[in-house]
Amino acid sequence: MYLDSAKKEEIFGQYGKGGVTDTGSAESQIALFTFRIKHLTEHLKQNKKDFATARSLTKLVGKRRSLLTYLKERDINRYRAIVKALGLRH
Repeated sequence: MYLDSAKKEEIFGQYGKGGVTDTGSAESQIALFTFRIKHLTEHLKQNKKDFATARSLTKLVGKRRSLLTYLKERDINRYRAIVKALGLRH
């Protein structure tokens, strides 16, 4: 499986505020969604007619967008840090 518990711990440890146990902060959730979005994008490049995955990808992008908006309104410095760390805006 592409997203096992070890990979999740790595993502939460790198981007979470409280280490590996911080699974609910906006930064850690945005990082997890970004990892999943990249994986689904690669899948859809090979499987163009997989419409269920395309819908899942659209929903994930929307969730990440709403979390980024929330973070931008609450703390612009945290927003800028996560966007820079993940390379979301060019």
